Amino acid sequence: MTDQTFEPKIIAFLCNWCSYRAADMAGTARIKYNPNIRTIRVMCSGRVDPIFVMKAFALGADGVMIAGCHPGECHYIEQNYKTMRRYELLKHTLRAFGIEDHRLRLQWASAAEGALLAKAIDEMTEQVRALGPLNWSQYWGSDEFDEATFEKIALEHAEALEVSA
Repeated sequence: MTDQTFEPKIIAFLCNWCSYRAADMAGTARIKYNPNIRTIRVMCSGRVDPIFVMKAFALGADGVMIAGCHPGECHYIEQNYKTMRRYELLKHTLRAFGIEDHRLRLQWASAAEGALLAKAIDEMTEQVRALGPLNWSQYWGSDEFDEATFEKIALEHAEALEVSA
């Protein structure tokens, strides 16, 4: 596969209240954006465990986007501030693994900002396309990418959020 034909695989963890609805609004408004994104809806960007980001890369993603409500507008009060702190720590950790900064993106988008989210998806797709394939999964013994693999991440994420009685 040459760089001209490389199409990046990007996983997007989207907050239920804002960015997921922004993506829905973009679709409803027929705003076009690159189809390289595979979305996983989470209740809040603050619930995106860094392990799920690492696992997405390990399982073949070329990029990961975390999107949520604008700071100060989180439905769970201050969780997107936690997201900002985690994001900076995660970038530092990924650099230590040799993963470029542009492969991870934090994006704020309210439910009414479908065009903004679509633009961010296009920008990230182009940045990751320019970087080329990550191929990080080769170090983990697998270079497979399919929808079922990332559905497992969503299931694991849901299980991690369950509260024991």
